[in-house]
Amino acid sequence: MEEHKTYTIKQYPLEQGGLEIEYIEEFFGEFDRKKTAGEIQARLKGREHVIQIVEAQLPSDESLIVPVSFKVGHEIFADEKDQKLRDLVARLRGAVDFEGRHILYSWIGGTRSDWRGQGHFRALTEQQEAWAHEHGFKEVVVKTKNKFYGMRGTLTHLNFDVIKYERNELDNRDSKVYLSKRIGPEVLQTHQSKRNLVQAV
Repeated sequence: MEEHKTYTIKQYPLEQGGLEIEYIEEFFGEFDRKKTAGEIQARLKGREHVIQIVEAQLPSDESLIVPVSFKVGHEIFADEKDQKLRDLVARLRGAVDFEGRHILYSWIGGTRSDWRGQGHFRALTEQQEAWAHEHGFKEVVVKTKNKFYGMRGTLTHLNFDVIKYERNELDNRDSKVYLSKRIGPEVLQTHQSKRNLVQAV
């Protein structure tokens, strides 16, 4: 993370945020299948969620501001109706306590390859944690794949604990890794990034 740098994080409403994420994912080559704005909006509609994007100056033209990193999180319920989320909750049983607790699922996110290693993802993660705490969430859960070594390393560095590992017998790189982090005032005190949060209009 660059010392003394302030990260500008823009928070989006649902419809506009879905369109922004669909656009920015075009710059990410490692995702098997990119999410459409319609998919994002359908998943988030009717549940608490947060869509945040870090913007930065383009090195070749500092007058241009471009989106370089994003995170989307939403609440998950013990009695999910959505098939994919019902499956997720079933897999988390025994690893996450849903009883009477507000759980945030950090669904999708990433940083463009040419902007990695500059603290953008840390700033976004810390901002998402601050939002989660403000909205009464008790834990943040993340799912990734074993082959995303950079992501796993970053989450470990940010004090996320592995709570479950689902081995893929054909290719261990495709094994699923579930991580979580409890959210409380003490977590906010560990935040290191300087952030400027703005609301998209």
